[in-house]
Amino acid sequence: MAKENTHISRKLEAWQTDPLSTLPPGVIGLIFDCDGTIVDTMPVHFHAWQEALAAHNIGFDEQHFYQLAGMPTPKIANMLASEHGKPGVGSDIAHRKEEAYLRRLNEIQIIGPVVDIVRRYQGVRPMAVASGGMRRVVEAQLKAAGLAQYFPVVVCADDVQHGKPAPDTFLLAAKKLGVSPDQCIVYEDGILGFQAAEAAGMRCVDVRPWYFTPGRRG
Repeated sequence: MAKENTHISRKLEAWQTDPLSTLPPGVIGLIFDCDGTIVDTMPVHFHAWQEALAAHNIGFDEQHFYQLAGMPTPKIANMLASEHGKPGVGSDIAHRKEEAYLRRLNEIQIIGPVVDIVRRYQGVRPMAVASGGMRRVVEAQLKAAGLAQYFPVVVCADDVQHGKPAPDTFLLAAKKLGVSPDQCIVYEDGILGFQAAEAAGMRCVDVRPWYFTPGRRG
């Protein structure tokens, strides 16, 4: 398993453990991952992956799924297709997965402690979503969850050449916000996202302890 981000593994500060805590000095921009951070979509994504992969007789266990949290859908699809000796079906798997997920948008739920932060700082600090998902999916789920109006800046996998764990997604979000990376806090739930935030020079909050979903790993 990938090594944890040092921003997460070292001794945590109050703003990293308590969603009601005051933000540290010097913070201007707030950048949020989407899936598993502001909306609890991970179980829905897992079922969509299972449906898409079953069409090509490819298995995908839950532990492996959560280890890949934050990786762009096409990259996961191509990787799994290659691992199972079917490199030509990656694009079909990715398409099937997105369609299966979009049919399940009514199943997603907001993650209360994180959305409370979003609502608290609306109009107070510039905020962005920086996701490893594809734009049409990310925007659809934000709209379905009633959260689209909070994020004038949304950066997705199709906006950057290198997705998480590369820093590109977070750096582009900061640039669009007009805020320097060292003045941003990232809210994340995936190890690849923690690594991306560290590579971008941003402080990071692991939101996983703030909520619990039965069956969730990670």
